[in-house]
Amino acid sequence: MLRKVILGFIGFCLIAGFLSYKWFDNYLVEQWQLPRATEVQQVSVGSGANIYRVANQVFANADQDAWWLRVWFKLHPHHSQIKKGLYHLDEQLSYAQLSQILASGKVVQFKVSLIEGETFTQFWQKLNQTEGIKPSSKNEQELIEWLEVEQSKLEGLLLPETYFFVHNTPAESIIKRAKLALDKVVAEQWDKRNQTVPLKTPYEALILASIIEKETGAKFERPRIASVFVNRLNKGMRLQTDPTVIYGMGERYDGNIRRKDLREATPYNTYVIRALPPTPIAMASEDAIIAALNPEQSNYYYFVAKGGGEHYFSKNLAEHNRAVKKYILKK
Repeated sequence: MLRKVILGFIGFCLIAGFLSYKWFDNYLVEQWQLPRATEVQQVSVGSGANIYRVANQVFANADQDAWWLRVWFKLHPHHSQIKKGLYHLDEQLSYAQLSQILASGKVVQFKVSLIEGETFTQFWQKLNQTEGIKPSSKNEQELIEWLEVEQSKLEGLLLPETYFFVHNTPAESIIKRAKLALDKVVAEQWDKRNQTVPLKTPYEALILASIIEKETGAKFERPRIASVFVNRLNKGMRLQTDPTVIYGMGERYDGNIRRKDLREATPYNTYVIRALPPTPIAMASEDAIIAALNPEQSNYYYFVAKGGGEHYFSKNLAEHNRAVKKYILKK
């Protein structure tokens, strides 16, 4: 009889303990949530961090005690596996939801856009000031050596695109991604090029593409703009394009090109040289690269801006001069 009583009591204690555990666990899950906040909270999980460090971080500025969160993870050790990164936490998350987020690796994504027509210097400065980026002290020459680039400049060697990244990503890694992305585009488009185009190397294609990029922002015009430059190259004519002159002037450019600037003998002055400049003058889009390698077939040798982002194209100098009077001089 006594044995039955003891066994019954033990059974009762086990059942009561189990039910108490389930009630307590359910209470923590349903009733206890992350501390209320007026804004979404950011939590950074570094390498080697454990759930208890995260708990202290979550409750750092809250009235609630992180002890409850640590208790819940003690009861559920399988929920303690977390992945490093920066997370956004909503104020209404439960403990279970918090653990799922930290284990998922769905960290905050940042982004930076390399805009076509920008120079390397502009992009490098912007990149190092972008939220989420780990700034770099490397200069252009050091990056060239790090990337093992053959050219003397990184101008035109990065693909304009929007790049997504996680918190604390080194600035150099974005540069490398942009370089690899451009290499892929150039390799693909070089194989598809019009064989009659007078471009000896993929690098020359990037030089011409950068000029096209700076001359027009209208996608539909790029193949025709390209045809003008290709036609002039085939005839041994000077390209006579202002963006190359401006690039060669560097910081001296104040918004105006003077007659003396057009006469100055620099490697980038296409009013003087009868060839492409030595390097690209900006970052060229894939569309500009395609246009450089597959220009429209035309008899145009001149163009002039006519407003609205479009150009008037001419087949000879007399026609071009009339267009200049009409659209530029307004005569």
